[in-house]
Amino acid sequence: MTSRLRLRDEMRGRVLIRLLRIARPAWGRLVVAVLFGVLALGSGVGLMATSAWLISRAAQHPPVLMLMVAIVAVRAFGLGRGVFRYVERLVGHDATFRVLADLRARVYERLERLAPGALPSFRGGDLLNRLVADVDAIQDLYLRVLLPCTVAAVVGGASVGLAWALLPAAGAVLLFALLAAGVVAPWLSAAMARRAERRTTDLRGELTSHVVDTLQGAPELIAYGAAPAQLAEAARLDRDFTRATARSASTAGVGAAISALAGGLAVWGALAVGVPAVRSGALDGVLLAVIVLLPLAAFEVVAGLPLAAQYLERVRRSAARVFAVLDSPEPVRDPEVAAPLPAAPYSLSVRDLRARWTPNGPYALDGISLDLTPGRRCAIVGPSGSGKTTLTAVLLRFLEPAGGRVTLNGVDIRDLDGDDVRRVMGLCAQDAHLFDSTIGQNVRLARPSATEDEIRDALRRARVLDWVESLPEGLDTHVGEHGAQVSGGQRQRIALARALLADFPILLLDEPAEHLDIATADELTADLLAATEGRTTLLVTHRLAGLDAVDEIVVLDQGVIVDRGTHSDLLSRPGVYRSMWERERHAEPAALPAE
Repeated sequence: MTSRLRLRDEMRGRVLIRLLRIARPAWGRLVVAVLFGVLALGSGVGLMATSAWLISRAAQHPPVLMLMVAIVAVRAFGLGRGVFRYVERLVGHDATFRVLADLRARVYERLERLAPGALPSFRGGDLLNRLVADVDAIQDLYLRVLLPCTVAAVVGGASVGLAWALLPAAGAVLLFALLAAGVVAPWLSAAMARRAERRTTDLRGELTSHVVDTLQGAPELIAYGAAPAQLAEAARLDRDFTRATARSASTAGVGAAISALAGGLAVWGALAVGVPAVRSGALDGVLLAVIVLLPLAAFEVVAGLPLAAQYLERVRRSAARVFAVLDSPEPVRDPEVAAPLPAAPYSLSVRDLRARWTPNGPYALDGISLDLTPGRRCAIVGPSGSGKTTLTAVLLRFLEPAGGRVTLNGVDIRDLDGDDVRRVMGLCAQDAHLFDSTIGQNVRLARPSATEDEIRDALRRARVLDWVESLPEGLDTHVGEHGAQVSGGQRQRIALARALLADFPILLLDEPAEHLDIATADELTADLLAATEGRTTLLVTHRLAGLDAVDEIVVLDQGVIVDRGTHSDLLSRPGVYRSMWERERHAEPAALPAE
């Protein structure tokens, strides 16, 4: 048990050290923020001490000139406190936001490297929470933990030194009170908050994921009558999150109570040692007000430390979730020194390719070989789960081969930079994403410098330009979130136009007719083949209509090639392809008789 706790403490320490290293570029600004924080709180302590002396001394009715220095000091401390506080907040927040911007960019870049192979291990809503809420929570380390603690140590020490110089007993009282409020109270708050903060962070991620899932699946939930159960689960998570937040707030209240109690005891303690000192002549009576009121200002520097300890636990938990993303192993690792991309035209060769999605899982591809020479079109067909989509993932460097080779003009794609490979081979996927923008902007994503005429030409080749021009707003028509305001066939054609505009030398089409009705799927497949004539194309599909136009059909089943040839060759002999063809023909609705 002891070793487990020690290991957990070491892990927490490593998380904080890592966060400090991330903030290294902003250290200069953070030091400036600490300096102005010290000046701000030091001005508060100086204001209280000087005011106490001024009031006590003024009660003796001395000449006003003897009070002028104190009067000017009170004004200077009063003005300086506000100015220094403003500068400290300005510089501190600027430094922190720079750190967060850099960290958020790192997380996004890592997600890009993990996509799409490693992302299924994270829930979409939870990833959103890590990228937004957890990264935002890390700002508390710099703004509400490091800055207050450093400033409290400096100003608190100076306050104890001042009180000790006036009366050593008063300095000792203030020291013990500050230790109770600045060390004991935060330690208790951290111990009490540890479990509550862990639970709060986890529940925040669960609730975010559940809400995102509910919103995305709302039509299906309503259609199947599952919405009430889904909403009830969301309400339960919200109640649990509220209770965890309340427990977290209660720990902050305990710390604040201890701090306030210690402050009150410091005032009474100073009074208890100060009055006898005045009677014995060890302390000037005018200074009694200084040592009694000094703790009121000194405790301002430690008042927020119990809450800082609670923030520290929150930061540790959120940082651990962020680092879990940053430390996730990449499904594909680019070479340290990438080979230069060979010159066009490009020939793709696959030899004895094996691939699987998990290290110890079954092979999704086992010994695949094929060739794509310039201008050649090949179709990969087979039942669901036969390895078709896995092949495109390997070709695009989204998944590392477990055996065999894939070469581009004789160069192994593992020796090339992944971005270079994807500049040669482009994908139009079955679930191609349309952004909540216009048709024109969605197509222009492939080539931001494209002219409107080039966009229209891509739409024409995708057989969708006539429909776009029939719309009142034409290219400026908004497609809605995930393309919700256009049909499935139109969405796929817009995605195809985007791929055609990119002008990839090798085009991969992964189940472009998926989720469409038979008539629309066959029409889209025919248009795809017409649009890609003369272009090196690999078509992955479970629909067989129109495949008589491709140069070769490769039939996969359970990760291996079971047949290959032209459409007429495959239909001339028994096999998986002919069986699929017959099932597809029988599944089509009979034509309605003419009236």
